[in-house]
This record gives sequence, C-alpha cells and structure tokens, in this order.
Amino acid sequence: MVRKIIAFGFIPLIYQVSYLLLPVKQFLPSLSELRNSLIENLSSYALYTHILFSVQRVVIGFLLASIIGIMMGIILGYSEKLRWMRLYVELLRPIPPIAWIPISILMFGLGNGAAYFIVFIGAFFPIFTNTYFGASSLPTIYRNVAMSFELGRMAYIGKIIFLYSLPYIFTGLKIGIGMAWMSVIAAELVSGQSGLGYFIQLNRLLLRIDNVLIGMGLIGFIGYILNKFIEYSEKRIIRWRK
Repeated sequence: MVRKIIAFGFIPLIYQVSYLLLPVKQFLPSLSELRNSLIENLSSYALYTHILFSVQRVVIGFLLASIIGIMMGIILGYSEKLRWMRLYVELLRPIPPIAWIPISILMFGLGNGAAYFIVFIGAFFPIFTNTYFGASSLPTIYRNVAMSFELGRMAYIGKIIFLYSLPYIFTGLKIGIGMAWMSVIAAELVSGQSGLGYFIQLNRLLLRIDNVLIGMGLIGFIGYILNKFIEYSEKRIIRWRK
C-alpha cells in the first residue's frame, strides 16, 4: 500500500519536471493551476454526475457482456457441434468498438442505449474468447472422471467445466473491464451528452486544458479501481489459486 502511495506521488513530480524542462508551458497549465482546477471541480456536483453516468454505463454494459460472453463461451467450449459458431465471433472480433458507434446511434439514438451497446461490444469479445479457451481446454481425464461418476450434463457443466474455466474467465473479465471503460469514454467523446468523455470533449472545445487533464487523470484512476475490484473478486472466489 505504501509503495502504491509513493508511486502515485511521483505523478505530480514527473508532471512538474516535464513542465519545467520541456517546451510545453505555452499550452499546458502549471501544477498549481491544475490543483486549483481540481479543487474547483471537486467542489462541484457536475463532475460527480459525469463520473456516475460513465460508471453506470460501464457497469450495465459490462454485466450484460459478462453474462452472455461466459454462457456462450462455456456452451461452445463444451459442445463440439456448436463450435462452428465461433467463426462469426472471430469475424466480428477485430472490429474496434469505436467503429460500431455509427451503427449504435442508428439503432439506439444518442441516449444511453448506444453507450451500453458500445460497452457490450468492447467487453464481450475478450470475455467470450478466454471463457471459450478455458472450457475447450478441459483435460480428458476430467471428462472421464465425470463419466465414471455418471454426472449429469448440467452438473458436469456447472461443477467441472465452469470451475475449471474460472481462472480463464477472470482473465477475460480483467481485460474486458479495461476495454469496457475505454469504449464508454470513446463513445462519450463522439456522441455523448454526459460522462467523462463528454466532459473532456466539452472542455477541449472551451480550451480548458486543465479540465481535460483532470478528466484524463480521473479516467485512469477509475479504470485502476475497476480493475482492482475484478482482481479482488478473483481472489475471493478462486481461493484455491495462489
């Protein structure tokens, strides 16, 4: 914990050194100006509203992507007859989430539905891919043991495949939450009316570079917290894994 606090303390130091040594004074605010802007924003409800909108969109889109991605990954990994469906996933996976923004606006308009869709697209593919590889890489001995004990299909999927795939699933969740957070910021930058991405875009147009930097810092900090939450959940759920 102390090391992390020290590491975070180096950020303003690095910024101040860069501000003094590099030719950026004409367009970047000083550290004191950043501090004053941060205090001003933290004393206003507007910034907290933007944060809540962004986090809400990420949570809803990420939960939908997790449920569907894990279910599809386990089913396709379990059933060899359905693995041909992975072809369609692989065809769509290389398309970046930001490329889906025009389609999402046409389907859902400029409301939250478009943001949920973009977050879902960003998080779904890493979650599905890791879950699929976990389920499909189950050793044959596990299957033989399940057949010896005459486990039913649902018990086999729930107690053998799912538990074996949990480390792979959490790997996908950690990648997916990062992709979801980046996707919602990109969506808000392009078509949002609220959220941290909109906050950055609005202040860019107003030439408030100090607020832009504050928004960028908050994006990194909140993304770090979301990732740590997934890591904490992994340690609590997969207790047998060191």
